[in-house]
Parts: sequence; C-alpha cells; structure tokens
Amino acid sequence: MTSNEILKQWVKEVSELTRPDNIHWCTGSAEENKQLIDGMLETGDFIELNQDKNPNCYLHRSDPSDVARVEHLTFICTSEEEDAGPNNLWMDPVEAKAKMRDLYAGCMQGRTLYVIPYCMGPIDSPLSRCGVEITDSPYVVVNMRIMTRMGSGALARIEHEGHFIKGLHSVGELDPERRFIMHFPEDLMIQSFGSGYGGNALLGKKCHALRIASYQARTEGWLAEHMLIVGIENPQGETHYIAGAFPSACGKTNLAMLIPPAEYEGWKVWTVGDDICWMQPGEDGRLWAVNPEAGFFGVAPGTGKSTNPNALASIETDAIFTNVGVTAENQPWWEGKDDGIPVTDWHGNPYDPDVGPAAHPNSRFTVSMKRCPSYSDKAEAQRGVPISAIVFGGRRERLVPLLMKSKSWEHGVLLGASMASETTAANIGAVGVVRRDPMAMKPFCGYNFADYWAHWLSFTDRASNLPPVFHVNWFRKDEDGKFMWPGFGENMRVLEWVINNIKGNVESRDTAIGGMPYLDDINTSGLDTDKQTLEALLEVDAEAWLAETEQIREYLQSYGERLPDQMLVELDKVAEALKETS
Repeated sequence: MTSNEILKQWVKEVSELTRPDNIHWCTGSAEENKQLIDGMLETGDFIELNQDKNPNCYLHRSDPSDVARVEHLTFICTSEEEDAGPNNLWMDPVEAKAKMRDLYAGCMQGRTLYVIPYCMGPIDSPLSRCGVEITDSPYVVVNMRIMTRMGSGALARIEHEGHFIKGLHSVGELDPERRFIMHFPEDLMIQSFGSGYGGNALLGKKCHALRIASYQARTEGWLAEHMLIVGIENPQGETHYIAGAFPSACGKTNLAMLIPPAEYEGWKVWTVGDDICWMQPGEDGRLWAVNPEAGFFGVAPGTGKSTNPNALASIETDAIFTNVGVTAENQPWWEGKDDGIPVTDWHGNPYDPDVGPAAHPNSRFTVSMKRCPSYSDKAEAQRGVPISAIVFGGRRERLVPLLMKSKSWEHGVLLGASMASETTAANIGAVGVVRRDPMAMKPFCGYNFADYWAHWLSFTDRASNLPPVFHVNWFRKDEDGKFMWPGFGENMRVLEWVINNIKGNVESRDTAIGGMPYLDDINTSGLDTDKQTLEALLEVDAEAWLAETEQIREYLQSYGERLPDQMLVELDKVAEALKETS
C-alpha cells in the first residue's frame, strides 16, 4: 500500500470500476519477478528458451493483430482541439473519458490488478519524473521492471514528492475494434485499452516519456525528445555526448551502441540511451540530459554480429523476446541474425519462408541497459550528461546529403522540423512512404507542433551555450539502388568530423542548405568509398532542393497562425541562397 492518499484513492476507484479478483502492489523485487514469470510459463504467455545458451530468456507471442504502435487509434485529449494540433488525432476529453470508462467497466474480472510505481530517469535525479501504471498484464509488469526504475524506490519518491503521472492499462479482449490509447496532457494522465504491445501498453515509454512528458516539458522549460544519447571518447580521454533523433527502426540503437572501426584505435563509444532523451538547461548554459529509461526495447530484425554486436551481446541472458522465431535448439531467431536456423515462426507455426518471415518485422527484445558492453554508468548520473551536439537523421534515398551543419540554432530547429523519413514496420500502415517526421516526434509529440517548434526556438533565451545542430542521412542510394555509405560502425567517421568541428579542429564549407565537410576532413582510411562517391554524398542539387523547400513551406504553413514566424524566415533564407546558386 501507500501513504499517498491520492494514489490510494485512485487505485480504489480503478478497482471498483474494473473489478479485479486481486490487487498486487509491485515492489520490483527479484522474487516477485520470478513469481510473475513462473505464472506466465504456466499459462503459456511465456515460453522458456534454451536456459543453457540463453539463461533467463523467454519468448512472448502477441496476438497477430497487436504487433505495433497504433497511431490511428492514439489520441491527444485536450480541452481545445487546436492545442493538440494537426499532428495529432484529437478527442474531446469528456467524450474520451466516457468511452474509456465503458471499456474498463468490469474488464479485470478474473485477473489481477497490478499497481506499478516507476521512475523515469535516475531515481535521485531532479531531471526525473515518476508515474504509476495500473495494468492487468503480468507481461507489462516484467517489462516495466526492465524499462524503468520500478518498485519500492519509485514509490518512496512518489510519497515524498506527492505527485505522479497516472497510467491505466488493460489488455481487454485484444479486439482491434475496441483498442484506444488516450492521453490527457492537462490531467497528466494516460489510458490504454485493448493492446498488449509495448508502445501501447508499457505506459512509461512512449506514452509518458514522450507524449505526456513533452507537454510537461513545455510548461516546465525543458525538452522531452525521441533521441539516443551516446558518448564518444577520443584517445586523449575527452568524451563528447551527442543526442540524436531518428525515426523508429532507422538506426538509433545501432548508433547508440556503435563499435568504432579498426582504424579508430583508442576511441571508445559509451551508451547512455538508445531511444529517449530529456534535456534541461544547466547553470553553465549547456543542455544536460538524462535517459529516462533503464532498458532497451529494441527491434530484433537486422540485429547481428555485423550490424550491432553490442546489442547481440546484451541479449544473451536476462532478456524477453517478443514475436521472434525459434531454432531447433530453442534459441531466439530473426532475420539478420548470423547463426541458427529457424524451425518455428513468430506465430508458433513451422517456419516456411514462402509464407512469411520467421520473426515479425517489428519483433522486439527487452533487456536492461546494464547488460550492454558499451553501457555508461553516466546513465545513472543525477545531473545527467552535457550535450555537445544534436544530430537529426532520417531515411532518404535521394536529395539529403550524408552530413550538414545548421547555420544557427534557429536554422537547426528548421532542419529538425522539416525532417522527412520513409516509414518502417514500427507503426501500422504502409512501409516505405516518405512523410515529414519533425525531430522524429510525429507519433510522440503531445501537443501542437507549431507550439513545439516555438518551444524549441525559445531556448535561445533559456540557455547561453546551446549545442550545434547537425543533420545526417545514412541511407542515400545510387542510381542502381545501392547504399552509397556503409553505415553502422563506419558512422563513427561522421561523428568524428562532428566532434572535430565542435572543437574547432575542422571548418565547414558554407552551402545554401548548411555547412558541409571538406572531403579531406572525413577520415576514409580503410574505407571502400571513393572520392567520387563521397562527393555525391555531399552534393547539393539546388533545383531539387528548391522544390523541397516549397514542400517544406506547404507543410509548415499547414499549422496556420500558430506557426512561429521565425520558421518561415529561416526557410526563406535557405530558398534565397538556393536561387543564387541555381
């Protein structure tokens, strides 16, 4: 139980509505975790994997209709529709609460109601925020234990501070027609029904740490972003921390766990976070960041020895796998895994490549960050880490160069706001469609994007030493449809240039769309990329970019009168510069 009367009363009200057979207050202990896992093994919700080769690893197969975020059923419920903005689906909060109350009525009969107190961020950090998720899913509990600082410590902080984010979740009947994820930013509350998938059910993740936190951050003067945090240490022992925003399945986890190429002897990469970053101005004028999460909820397909050996090493033990295939040795398998042969697909059927992949394209692994060989203990630093650079990046086959640097903070906000990327399997819908995904926050910003950009622009008055902003594109293709840049570990070469530029060791050449590296300043030692390809990766097609600026203008203006004037001022500067060079 708890000494917090608000929490106590809320649990009472929810239990009276949902009518569970039992109520369990989660402590986060190892004993509690084992009991939950044993229970799911009995019901078949968990399948034990090879305990000799993958100790404490388990497989969960979700309903085939419940395998990804459901953006078309995710709503922001604010008093005024304009506050949610055209970037969100809106529902009147009175209507939404009534709809959800009807769904929740009696939904936990025959089940246990779990009360999960959790902390997003280091338990003692002033940058962290707490929440409580009520759920009827033991799968959610064991995942939240990995993904957050969950249990007695978080409850103690809640009782001390007296406030928390409310999250109510039920798997319901897993009926796609009765599935909603509702966010009430003005109430700091989340309600989710009808899904057991991570992004819809682990309410500390996208729902709290991004949609609600972004709204909260605006009112409190900080930033909640869909960003990795990676530390790059040079041979002299200097570490620069970079925050990077990339849409889901576009390489965030790979970059966060990057292993430097052989040519980078003495360099080290430290993983602070792979998905979410909360940044606040510090007394020194810099942005300081924490990763609110404690684990990885990573995409399995494509994770292999050549792409992300650190991730592969992380999930050898103490991991939960969702919707992957299984080998004859009872080990997890997915497309892109280097060894093993699948015999069972993610449905539990005999694997037939003619029928479909062994693992669902959005299959996942959940594991503690501390399992990662490149894990940084700075992930638990109360103050966080100072951010030296912000990097935006999308998946574009054409047009966007390998690397460019913003001309100012305001131009950097434009770079982030105009970012576009091809959609992936991480969300339900068509794959490969190019859409605007500002700051990689399209599915996650809890309020009107126009107000969000205004908030970003306001940081020139909030912090005196803002980090420079860069934009990268690892996914440029040639006329034959082949990737021009090798990516993965070789991305270290781009990060090295970024750090050298920050330190003043290399200059950028000015172009209409931003600063570009000089070819000789990018380390290509040992790289099978010729000068002609590198030139093509950094070219600026003025005519094509002018067309792009008009598309950006149309997109920005779709936000109407709330759009900050500065956004169009920055865009006009780019367009005029392009006209002069075309």
